[in-house]
Amino acid sequence: MELLLGVVLAFAVADGLAIVFGDFIARVLPLDYIKVGAGIVFIVFGIMTFMSLSKEESGETGNIRNPFFSAFGLVLISEMGDKTQIATGLFATQYNPYLVFAGVMTALAALSVMAIYVGKILVGKIDKKKLSIAAGTIFLLIGLFTIIQ
Repeated sequence: MELLLGVVLAFAVADGLAIVFGDFIARVLPLDYIKVGAGIVFIVFGIMTFMSLSKEESGETGNIRNPFFSAFGLVLISEMGDKTQIATGLFATQYNPYLVFAGVMTALAALSVMAIYVGKILVGKIDKKKLSIAAGTIFLLIGLFTIIQ
């Protein structure tokens, strides 16, 4: 539940900002900076994933990551300048911003619930070490792709 709340709150903040500021943010802050920042965050999450894997292998415990804050931070940063956020801002300039926000949040919350549910099923069927390696690699690749693009 904490994970879902973090994801939904991040979407609410990111898309809420898009609705409030429309294309103002895109004009003030170059999209390249937003993309590089998002790419760096993905790379950091990839490195943290590999570091937590090596700690598990050495028998260290004390994982202090909170699912709410991890999901919130990752989703918030990755959504900044995303096509969904830009589209939300554009829709808000043409339609009722409250209805746009309600529609966007409903869709993103439903998708998040499905993703978390499928993730829970897969976690039980896939080796945790292999899953961590795959997640870390995906974070690094997304980060590099975001920066390069």
